[in-house]
Amino acid sequence: MRWWDLEPVMELEHLLFPDDAWSRGMFWSELADARHPAATRHYVVAEKDGRLVGYAGLAAVAGTGDVQTIAAARDQWGTGLGGRLLRELLHQATSFECHEVLLEVRVDNIRAQRLYERFGFEPIGFRRGYYQPGNVDALVMRLGDLTADTREAPGLQGTETTHG
Repeated sequence: MRWWDLEPVMELEHLLFPDDAWSRGMFWSELADARHPAATRHYVVAEKDGRLVGYAGLAAVAGTGDVQTIAAARDQWGTGLGGRLLRELLHQATSFECHEVLLEVRVDNIRAQRLYERFGFEPIGFRRGYYQPGNVDALVMRLGDLTADTREAPGLQGTETTHG
């Protein structure tokens, strides 16, 4: 993801997460730590037919990765794009030498929870009122094994990737 991707990312962000969308400043802050030798962030976008259809981001600090965000356009649901985005983040987590990856997911987002479970993430706790302003709880999930077969192949096959 690069600065010129922010406009379509923001459009998709507000469509998918109208109540708790990230601000432009939040994305800028993340991107500021994504493209230098000591970077701790990795952000990627997916395009199809010249249209941004998804994005994802990972933070990595002291051997722990944290999925910051992952989103796929609604017309891409069921196409495997979410899995390809997650696979790319997990591949990058191994490059960052992470020994585990954590994430938070809304307790009411069963679709995303199932995706994470397919990749081996397990629930480890809750963060009460994490998503604001709706005061929605987050389920915290952890993946401790970054070597499973589902994480071996990097990239977003079947979708053009740009500005990783």
